[in-house]
Order: sequence, then C-alpha cells, then structure tokens
Amino acid sequence: MDSQAIRDVVLRSLDDHKATDLVALDVRALTDVADYMILATGGSSRQAKALAKYVLEDAKKAGCPYIGVEGLDEADWVLVDLVDVIVHVMVPEARELYRLEELWADPAAMA
Repeated sequence: MDSQAIRDVVLRSLDDHKATDLVALDVRALTDVADYMILATGGSSRQAKALAKYVLEDAKKAGCPYIGVEGLDEADWVLVDLVDVIVHVMVPEARELYRLEELWADPAAMA
C-alpha cells in the first residue's frame, strides 16, 4: 500500500470519528522518516486516545503497515507510526504548545 493510500485511510478514519483541525503535511522533501505527517485534535485526552485507537484499527483493517504507538497512557499527544505516514493526535493544549504544522511547513525552522 503506498503512502497516499495510507494517508487517505487515516484521514477518513479521523474524520469519521470526529477529530478536529485535520492537517496532512507532505514532508517528502523535508525528511526521509515519512512521506506524510497527519495532525489531528481530540477535545480531551480520552478522545485523543480513542482517535488513535480508531486510526490503528482502521489502518490494520485496510492492510496498512504498522510500527507502533506512543503516548497512549497519558494521551495528551499520541503518535501512531504507519511507516510512511506518522499520525499525531493531540489535545488542544499540546497542539498549541508544539505547533508541529509550523515546524514542518517551514524548513528553515528545523535548521
């Protein structure tokens, strides 16, 4: 399964389960770690945890490759690693604090 198909599975899952502020960043020109970073917000740590679990479940059903999940215990920031697509599900406070969209959108910010 190519990275665009994985991205689409993830975005559909997050949208279906009411994630907010969905952003898909194409980071192929910026890093070899992944092709896409997907950012989503859950209204609470409970919702962020549930969203990450739904993404993982839907990705597995679709046959997406999977490396791991980090942050499920606290769930303020949960990372789902689907090899070429990395999913960040955050509570609003973490999303505002880390501002990953800004970091990955501006290559100079990472230098």
